[in-house]
Amino acid sequence: MNKENWLDRFLGLICSVFDGYSAVLFLRDQHKDSSVLASSFSLGDSIRPGTEINPGTGLVGWIVKNNKPLLINNFDRDEGCLGYYPREKESKIKAFMGCPLPGESGVLCVDSKKTYSFSDKDQKILYQFAQLIEDVRHGLARSDQNIKSLNYYRQLAVIQELRQRVPRWRSFLLQLLQTLSQSTGFSVCFMAARDERGEGYFLEGLSQDVVPSVDLDGHKFSIDSGLLGWVVKHGTPVFSGQEHGPAGLPLFGKELSVKQFKSVICLPLKVHKKTRGILVLADQEALPVDEELKEFVHLVGDYLGLFLENLYLKSRLS
Repeated sequence: MNKENWLDRFLGLICSVFDGYSAVLFLRDQHKDSSVLASSFSLGDSIRPGTEINPGTGLVGWIVKNNKPLLINNFDRDEGCLGYYPREKESKIKAFMGCPLPGESGVLCVDSKKTYSFSDKDQKILYQFAQLIEDVRHGLARSDQNIKSLNYYRQLAVIQELRQRVPRWRSFLLQLLQTLSQSTGFSVCFMAARDERGEGYFLEGLSQDVVPSVDLDGHKFSIDSGLLGWVVKHGTPVFSGQEHGPAGLPLFGKELSVKQFKSVICLPLKVHKKTRGILVLADQEALPVDEELKEFVHLVGDYLGLFLENLYLKSRLS
């Protein structure tokens, strides 16, 4: 099944079953208090792509707000509106039927240019279609998660192989960070290493254009400023969009002119229960940070921590 157009094809089937004019699917936006047109099929070309409807607005909004099905067989534009047609096209619609998806995740609707097109039995069948759509969506989501997890584990094997193939620390770190960036989609990946006294930290593997005003070679950043300083002090991971740390705090402190990142992961690297470094992923775009990504980054962090522990022990014995 083509994941890009299966919904459009499915709505075409629904429209045919009910002899309707259009079938539309709205899905709730998790980041807004609105529902967005996710897919549609119509015998015309008037449906507005990307339509957003707020709870309580029009007939679709009524279904969203009340989480109940709605059947109107003699549509009066003075009493309600559909919202996904231009007003001049909506006047031709005479019947409407809609129902919420399970879990209040969206709304499935069918309309017709003929009055009294739908029955109570049709309403029940439409809800069965809504259940089927949600079941397929969840199945595809689980499939995507499984594929993503498999790809992450393949990259872990690549990273583990690096240690034998690239014994030199700096070369190993740069290749690990490159692999991490390619695997996760985060454009910036680097490591922050705490100094022995715990007063500051140094950056490794970071390209100069991220902090153009600072010579990164040997420069020590203060532990008392920025998100990285906070993570070093508290030893607590920070994930973009999650409440694991202070939101909106610049990576290196407000006094430095750097790129603004909408997505950030800061994972403490601990040696003998003390935070010795931070694995950092950042991107200027708002990227999803799901459980699979968190688990992958934690595994990479554990592996990198073992490498750091070996380096630490060697320095103590030498």
